[in-house]
Amino acid sequence: DEEEDYMSDLFIKQDVRPGLPMVRRVKEALQKEEKQKEANEKNRQKSIKEEEKERRDLVLKSALGNENKGFALLQKMGYKSGQALGKSGEGIVEPIPLNIKTGRSGLGHEELKKRKAEEKLENYRQKLHMKKQANEQAADQFRIRFKTKQEERKMEGDLRKSQRACQQLDMQKDIDVPKEPWFWIEPEEEDKKDEEDKEDECTSSDLSVSEKLHILTAYLREEHFYCIWCGTTYEDSEDLSSNCPGDSAADHD
Repeated sequence: DEEEDYMSDLFIKQDVRPGLPMVRRVKEALQKEEKQKEANEKNRQKSIKEEEKERRDLVLKSALGNENKGFALLQKMGYKSGQALGKSGEGIVEPIPLNIKTGRSGLGHEELKKRKAEEKLENYRQKLHMKKQANEQAADQFRIRFKTKQEERKMEGDLRKSQRACQQLDMQKDIDVPKEPWFWIEPEEEDKKDEEDKEDECTSSDLSVSEKLHILTAYLREEHFYCIWCGTTYEDSEDLSSNCPGDSAADHD
């Protein structure tokens, strides 16, 4: 090699900043590596499986020719290319496609996987259906409980109203003690002894709110000729029976 002339213009024009020669060498090495990879790809020999696949795809895509023995026999029997099989031409036109099995699983494995997937989907649908039914039943039960609670509250309000009316009407007749302890509404403040007596009386009565309301309503009508539903006191039983719309809560609703 000729020695470099350090006084020539070519040497002076070179970029001699620190670090740049190293960057150039790295870039050249990368470019050389890329070129080597491309050359290896071009020269790489295809595997036997790849060659078989390419040949098989090429044959399957191409139509049958006269060199095929089966096709030649069909032509001798009058078959023409593009014509459907069968005496009336109702058969297939193209041959049945070839299904190449590439996996290592046994025969029927795909059908088994498909069946299991369908069973899993069906189980999921059944769970959703059962969950929906449970939610609907819970909603129905909530509506029933809510309606029952409303009816109980209304009945309790009617009982308190009847107790106040009974106490007022009894006092007008100088009745100091109610016929039954629960006929009158109890005072808000009472001593401990009265509370214990009340608990004993409630325990002994064992009457529901509806039963108490029915008994108290009948007492008001018979004793005071008063209808809690009309809010009216009649002169006598005849006046009550002739002018009162009904004899029960249902008749007044």
